[in-house]
Amino acid sequence: MHKAVQVLNLLLEGMSVRSCERLTGIHRDTILRLLVLAGERCEKLMGRLTVNIPVKDVQCDEIWGFVFKKEKRLEPGDDPSVGDAYCFVAMERRTKLVLNIALGKRNQATTDVFIEGLRHATAAQDFQITTDGFAPCRSAIDTTLSDRVDFAQLIKVYRSNPEGEHRYSPPEVVATEVVSVLGNPDPARICTSHVERQNLTMRMQIRRLTGLTNAFSKKWENLWAALCLHFAWYNFCRIHRTLRVTPAMEAGITEHVWTPGELLS
Repeated sequence: MHKAVQVLNLLLEGMSVRSCERLTGIHRDTILRLLVLAGERCEKLMGRLTVNIPVKDVQCDEIWGFVFKKEKRLEPGDDPSVGDAYCFVAMERRTKLVLNIALGKRNQATTDVFIEGLRHATAAQDFQITTDGFAPCRSAIDTTLSDRVDFAQLIKVYRSNPEGEHRYSPPEVVATEVVSVLGNPDPARICTSHVERQNLTMRMQIRRLTGLTNAFSKKWENLWAALCLHFAWYNFCRIHRTLRVTPAMEAGITEHVWTPGELLS
């Protein structure tokens, strides 16, 4: 058990599987099997505890990743699980609790599953939700959450990159547009900054999402396990700097800071 917790701590701090292998002496195949087992338990844990949570402000976003190869490299006959893999994240603004995640293509089907999970996670009371300009969010939220949400989209307008600019430079945001979609959202609370900051945490803590490396996932199952482990750790184990407690404690789900070992128990 001690070795397993040691491996999980290394993975949760952004270390690659092969680095863990060199430091612990545990074979990488064993590390991957442990990752999948931990991911399955964390998925069940979040499904059991993150339900009927009272919320006020929810922000949603999706972060890009890929499995085995990027979408533009796909060839006829490739496995459907290969290619782009977007992680959809819903976060409560005040408590920083991640309410629901989904992994899939950036399409209507994944969005529908994601929003259905968000309904399961939130209490049956009114709250405000903000997303980016991703169009499938409109129909998914209208169909699934229209009875309890005020919904707005914050659409960013980007400047096209000048010719010759480095291709990895982020595009400059030149304007934002607020679109009220459902109900009567409060303009002062229309924001996606907090969930977008979560994207940085994911890139820093999940080695599989670190750009320009060969640490990307080769199997869909492993990426999903890494995401489930990360978000269970983020909700229950990691003390948020501004809250001084974990998001789960702030939301009233638990009364103490969990250890990674508790995620496996």
